[in-house]
Amino acid sequence: MYYNDFIKIAAITPKLKVGNPTYNVEEMLRILKKTEAAIAVFPELGVTAYTCNDLFFQNSLLKETKREIKRLLADNPFKGVLIFGAPLEIEGILYNTAFIVKGDRILGLVPKFYLPNTQEFYEKRWFTSAYDIVKRTKMIQYLNQVVPFGSLIFKENETNLSFGVEICEDMWAPISPGNLLALNGAQMIINLSASNEYLNKRLIRKRTIVEHSRRNAGAYIYCSAGVNESTSETVFSGHNVIAQNGETLVETEHFSRDSEIIYGDIDLSMIAYVRKSNSSFRDTLNKFETDAVEVAFELEKTEDFTFERAFDQTPFVPKEKEMDAFEKIAALQENALIKRLDHINAESIVIGVSGGLDSTLALLIATRVADAMQMDRKQIIGVTMPAFGTSDATRKQAKTLMKDLEVTIKEIDMNEHVKHHLDLIGHDGISQDKAYENAQARARTMVLMNLANMHNGLVLGTGDMSEIALGWTTYSGDQMSMYNINAGIPKTLVRFMVKKYAQTKFNEHLVEVVDEVLNTPISPELLLNQVTEDEIGKYEINDFILHRFLRFGDDEKRIAWLIQKTFSIDKEEADHYVKQFFLRFYSQQFKRQAAPDAPKILDISLSPRSDFRMPSDVDKLTRHKD
Repeated sequence: MYYNDFIKIAAITPKLKVGNPTYNVEEMLRILKKTEAAIAVFPELGVTAYTCNDLFFQNSLLKETKREIKRLLADNPFKGVLIFGAPLEIEGILYNTAFIVKGDRILGLVPKFYLPNTQEFYEKRWFTSAYDIVKRTKMIQYLNQVVPFGSLIFKENETNLSFGVEICEDMWAPISPGNLLALNGAQMIINLSASNEYLNKRLIRKRTIVEHSRRNAGAYIYCSAGVNESTSETVFSGHNVIAQNGETLVETEHFSRDSEIIYGDIDLSMIAYVRKSNSSFRDTLNKFETDAVEVAFELEKTEDFTFERAFDQTPFVPKEKEMDAFEKIAALQENALIKRLDHINAESIVIGVSGGLDSTLALLIATRVADAMQMDRKQIIGVTMPAFGTSDATRKQAKTLMKDLEVTIKEIDMNEHVKHHLDLIGHDGISQDKAYENAQARARTMVLMNLANMHNGLVLGTGDMSEIALGWTTYSGDQMSMYNINAGIPKTLVRFMVKKYAQTKFNEHLVEVVDEVLNTPISPELLLNQVTEDEIGKYEINDFILHRFLRFGDDEKRIAWLIQKTFSIDKEEADHYVKQFFLRFYSQQFKRQAAPDAPKILDISLSPRSDFRMPSDVDKLTRHKD
């Protein structure tokens, strides 16, 4: 299954019999008939079993192996690329080899380079390292086919799909064959293994696999032998792992006596994006010599793609070890603010408190910081500034929150001030246009800035990453502050942080107020009954778009397709979301260019000084000014 730069990989640990290629190939054929993937991988020496020991010297086993591989090629029901392990004899010498097959054609043969010869493994007794033979032998004849042999990179003819193969111990070398293949274009490294099991080895092996995927800036598919191997001296568990870019996609280790298969979906576009954007990876390219040969092949594309696991609708929100994630984010934000306050010798923190999510989080952080710095909470000046669109509910929430946190409460009615300003510039004060809305936001910012000057303080910004991405701020209004504590956190994560702060760091009464904030529709309240998500769409979908764009480099078409899959909406609605997001994203860069300092919290940010740099006059889409 291969579509839209996603490819499905199957790692298969088959039921087998040691020294019985006929049985083992029959089982492989049975499994392949129902395998739905683009690439299917079997373990090291899976045709014979890894634990044949001195049987590898017997001509009867080698002849049966060759005969059964011939049958496998003739009867192969699998439409994709098949990879399996078997002994290969060249000029009377045995090599532990991976066979890469498409249909009845052998695309290539990759021998094992590093042979373990210590503790329970004495592989050099039977096999020879490939390092010498690959220097002089690039092609061999096998079953009447002339086949590439050695270090190979398999590249699909019409796409950017490419992969390399290594075998078991190769992965454990200081510089593995797979590392070199990755640095020369292989997006995926596939490892055929027979790794035994003992206490704590699984964790070490998994860390190694995942780290290879990170360092290679690609995918790593690890397929290992199972419990049907001989248990005379050691036990195999069938530990299979599929990882990409430092993340485990799927893993299994069930000690199953039956054949077992796992599927993983590899995102080839992400690999290409990470490699383009990772300067360390680029700098390493072509630094290490390799004699790898490219092998072309064709892989049929499917008309659609069925994912093994549903996409996370809120990828910025922690799903595992939630408290650890919360504590780390809280520590980042709190220590960032402590450093800034200490540096400028601030005597107060000034915050515009609206009763909404973002200002609630900023206020909670400021309170924790004040306590940590042994600053009187009264030195936090919370300012509520009701104007034309302020609701009674948010006004009450803001005041209750500030009262419960025991900060200084300052309420400044902005209605007359804004009306006077509108009159001053010749606005009729009735037309609810951009000037009508933004005059309120800019007037509030001026009040906060001047209060900070009066009290030798710092205006703490509240706007989050989602608002910054969408330009859902008023230029020189709420877009500006002296330090924006929330700029590194998307809206969906803001909600998570506010809830965790209330539940774990403050008293029970605060939980009640925060619950009200969490249940209040998000709004800038520049107009009566204004609801943000009615205008820009759900933040969950906008944050998903932001996640795919900044982390994966997906284009608009691919993101729209993924939105349909993830949120079960139709193509028209998905296209609308994407169009509106990027219309705003590109047109609002001028606001991000003037963003105040802010701490980076996630692996991505929109800071114009670090993570995301783009001219303000990009001409991809129509610009809108506000």
